[in-house]
Amino acid sequence: MDFSLSEEQLMIRDAARDFARTELLPGVIERDNLQKFPTEQVKKMGELGFLGMMVDPKYGGGGMDTQSYVLVMEELSKIDASCSVIVSVNNSLVCYGLEKYGSEEQKQKYLTKLTTGEKLGAFCLSEPEAGSDATSQKTTAIEDGDHYILNGTKNWITNGGSADYYLVIAQTHKEKKHKGINAFIVEKGWEGFEIGPKEDKLGIRGSDTHSLIFNDVRVPKENRIGEDGFGFSFAMKTLAGGRIGIAAQALGIAAGAYDMAREYSKVRKAFGTEICNHQAIAFKLADMHTSIEAARNLVYKAAWDKDQGNDYDMSGAMAKLYASQVAMDVSIEAVQVHGGNGYVKEYHVERLMRDAKITQIYEGTSEIQKIVISRGLLRD
Repeated sequence: MDFSLSEEQLMIRDAARDFARTELLPGVIERDNLQKFPTEQVKKMGELGFLGMMVDPKYGGGGMDTQSYVLVMEELSKIDASCSVIVSVNNSLVCYGLEKYGSEEQKQKYLTKLTTGEKLGAFCLSEPEAGSDATSQKTTAIEDGDHYILNGTKNWITNGGSADYYLVIAQTHKEKKHKGINAFIVEKGWEGFEIGPKEDKLGIRGSDTHSLIFNDVRVPKENRIGEDGFGFSFAMKTLAGGRIGIAAQALGIAAGAYDMAREYSKVRKAFGTEICNHQAIAFKLADMHTSIEAARNLVYKAAWDKDQGNDYDMSGAMAKLYASQVAMDVSIEAVQVHGGNGYVKEYHVERLMRDAKITQIYEGTSEIQKIVISRGLLRD
């Protein structure tokens, strides 16, 4: 086993770390308070190549490995998980899905703009009655000549109001159930496509989350991704990689909270000495660090599996399940280490605690990850 990072990976990690500290940290509390989308920061992330990291350079991407992507996600998430989820969706779900399964025409028309940050993408699977049960799609796409007529509603869509291109999952052949589902590329501004109000969320408040409404939206047949009926498989295969990105986000949230708690414990005094000298606090830090290292190894292993061409369904699910729990546990303890100050926004840890919760929910809840893992264990 080789746990070392290459010189290139270290440079990428350091670039992301520097960007997070110089560009994301200033204003992160204000963006959280105001639910302000980080428009300028996203533009700069596109210029740095963070929005199309793993895409082939011929489509404008960075051609990097999954490990490099995970390193960037971890560093950005230490400071601003709202920005990192934008990176995750654009990379793991939209760019990956289009490069892996899209036609050459779709790649030239859409992917080349998404990788550079010129355009932003969104992945539209969840519905009011189809969250964890993704087979229960009520959004329909009915064939009509050279088009599909799209009708329905999508919920909790990251980048919902800011995206330019949307990958929409919809039911075409209801009698075929999940084998009758298709995936489509929809552009903002098409007639009948409406964006609902922004959700007022507990965490990742800088990320814009919306419902999307489709009323007789005409989608050209050339915007269908893959063969007829491939939509459900497309969604599941794409989400498997997306879990690695969210696992890295959870890891970053935990690591960021731990770093703040450790530094605070070195300067805060109680009973005549810095609180890090009290066993109650020192042992908290020891437990936090140990769990983060365990999560980091799971996340890196999942990234390695993907880069090696191995099946990463289970390793990705295990990484997301464990890292998201660690994000919750460590961020809660970080607030505790800070005491009363931990409950105050200016110390950042309360925001990380709020941000951590969503990592146990989106791109497959923790309960869904256990289903994936248990099925993998019992397959043979």
